[in-house]
Amino acid sequence: MIASGFTNAPVSKALIVAVVLFSFLATLTDTKYFVWIEVRPHLLDYWQFWRLLTWQLCYTNSTEVLFASMALYQLRVLERLWGSRKFASFLLATLPYTALLPPIILAVVIRPLSFGHINYLPAGPTPILFALLAQYHAAIPYIYKYRLSGSVPTPGSPEREYGLNLTSKATSYLLPLQLALSQVPGSAIAAGVGWLIGFAYRREILPGATRWRIPAWATGGTSQKERYDSLRRRMEGEAGRATGVDTEREGARRRGMVGGLIDQFRGTS
Repeated sequence: MIASGFTNAPVSKALIVAVVLFSFLATLTDTKYFVWIEVRPHLLDYWQFWRLLTWQLCYTNSTEVLFASMALYQLRVLERLWGSRKFASFLLATLPYTALLPPIILAVVIRPLSFGHINYLPAGPTPILFALLAQYHAAIPYIYKYRLSGSVPTPGSPEREYGLNLTSKATSYLLPLQLALSQVPGSAIAAGVGWLIGFAYRREILPGATRWRIPAWATGGTSQKERYDSLRRRMEGEAGRATGVDTEREGARRRGMVGGLIDQFRGTS
């Protein structure tokens, strides 16, 4: 059965709720002007370096909130593939890079090269989304290919490779592309840096992020293990009843024999 909704994707659900909730609260409290970054005056004149840690909290318009929520909903398949622990570990391990690198690159590299014209970085977790999109691009295979063409081949004519070749994953990139182009060039910078961070994580060249994992209890790892063990025991019991063998009694008998042999070698019996 194909899992629907947020089945086996609690971290993705929490992430989407956070994006919507923080954006709503910023609008309700009229504090949206605290989240985006302008290198001058925010960083160079007012020294508001706390914006480096808060600019990814929310989006500043409803269109970006909608596109980001729908894109994150599509990317929930990554959590089902990796598991909630690795998925949450990826988000937390790459957070320092997605939060600090885009504004630093904008202030140190892009703004000087543009003679101060490119000065604005829009708010929102676009780098996080594109870091996830890089993992989706590399880890999730496509199901089929198709070609978009404006001409129809006639009978007897040689087949030519005209048109645009696409895969079943092509539509999954449309919503993130809208986010990348929503407030260019700042949104494109955030998206590009996020993709590079995701690519570096995939290649295991991102310092201190690839092998780190959050504790298992943080994502309910213990309860999941117990649930899987219960399912395994139930399946073994059903298989034993189907074959006429009591698997629990058989397993206890085997454990008793092995334990007795071990005790003999230890000299306890």
